[in-house]
Amino acid sequence: MASPGQKVVLITGCSSGIGLRMAVILAKDERKPYHVIATMRDLKRKDKLVEAAGDAYGKTLSLAVLDVCSDESVKQCINGIKGRHVDVLINNAGIGLVGPVESISIEEMKKVFETNFFGVIRMIKEVMPDMKKRKGGHIIVVSSVMGLQGVVFNDVYAASKFAMEGFCESLAVQLLKFNVILSLIEPGPVHTEFEAKMIQEVKQKECPGADPETVHYFKNVYLTSSLNIFEILGQTPDDIARCTKKVIEASKPRFRNLTNPLYSPIVALKYADETGGLSVRAFYHMLFNLGPLMHASITTMKCLTCGCLRSRAVSPN
Repeated sequence: MASPGQKVVLITGCSSGIGLRMAVILAKDERKPYHVIATMRDLKRKDKLVEAAGDAYGKTLSLAVLDVCSDESVKQCINGIKGRHVDVLINNAGIGLVGPVESISIEEMKKVFETNFFGVIRMIKEVMPDMKKRKGGHIIVVSSVMGLQGVVFNDVYAASKFAMEGFCESLAVQLLKFNVILSLIEPGPVHTEFEAKMIQEVKQKECPGADPETVHYFKNVYLTSSLNIFEILGQTPDDIARCTKKVIEASKPRFRNLTNPLYSPIVALKYADETGGLSVRAFYHMLFNLGPLMHASITTMKCLTCGCLRSRAVSPN
């Protein structure tokens, strides 16, 4: 239960990765400004979080069961909070999906949207009415740079994040009238056990329905390049958690928050040419023409990204 003056922060997807680190960093703030409700589908997976939280567990951090894909689970979780009072909702739960479209079933695609899109909407629909009545609250959605710029072989995942970006752009306007803030956190690649494991597992999978040439580019060019990208441009879950904390504590939180300034040039390609050709051709040449030179290209991109862009990391004021 939150103490007087503490903000109640509910975070989804806290069993590992970004969600776990968000919960721990907020709960361990020495000023104790937050009571964090860290949620996950299965509390049997709580051990890493409890260990990382240390003394904060049971004091400024509590646990709750929550499956964002279940209407009943979402409602039960929010009803279990005193007065249904949530000051800050952090929608972090999400799943990835990568591979040739031909080899991905419609059911797999629906699963991604059920979590990444409809799961977020379930949470917002449940807490938003109370926030509007109180004329206050902050809704944070962990999106992705892929919600701004599509990436080859990430078609479905990018689509789910594009959908969420459009939904939030629309909703943010209405919420301002009720003094409710909506913010997007947009990471690039993040070093997590989940990402590394997913890439290795995908490399071993068959790609039924996809032609041999596409499978070759996916497995031998794209996946290899992805590992290089994560190594060179990747952030840690702590980086994303600290950025999110800055957004929560900002006097005027920004709507969009790119966490990795090294991705600013990539996003800029899209808006530099209204026809869309510049970004499409740039990604085409990086994948299909440069191939083995991808690692050198990424390294060069990092070197060319000047200090002034690095200073554009999440700076809430």
